[in-house]
Amino acid sequence: MRIACAFDHAGFPLKPMVLDAVAAEGHEVIDLGTWSTDPVDYPDTARAAAEAIRSGDADRAVLVCGSGAGVAVAACKFPGIRAAVAHDTYTAHQAVEHDKVNIVCLGGRVVGPALASDIIRAYLSADFTGEERHERRLAKIDGIEREFLRDD
Repeated sequence: MRIACAFDHAGFPLKPMVLDAVAAEGHEVIDLGTWSTDPVDYPDTARAAAEAIRSGDADRAVLVCGSGAGVAVAACKFPGIRAAVAHDTYTAHQAVEHDKVNIVCLGGRVVGPALASDIIRAYLSADFTGEERHERRLAKIDGIEREFLRDD
């Protein structure tokens, strides 16, 4: 898979580990920045990752900000994007298997490098189950999204 990776300044310290973890799992890394600890607005980071997925340039993404929450909120504003904060391996794989999450969000000030690597491995190795109950629930989420995207 092609994995977009994007960081704000608070997530930047985890960047080398994240890129290495994605590559170690055999995936193509798409580095969307940032390249320093200079302040960056996390909505811009989330936009870059969401647009990479929506355009088909990436299959999934890893976003890292201070808590993971900001980038998750911003990314979920884009149609077709399902982002979730995962600070444990169970959430990382369950979010893909049941919720078809296409962006995992990490808190660079919350998880350390070893745990972040395990979370990324769990996220990237997971596949959506396609079970009827999960398809039904995702269809409801898609319906909500379409309802509020209508031009009224």
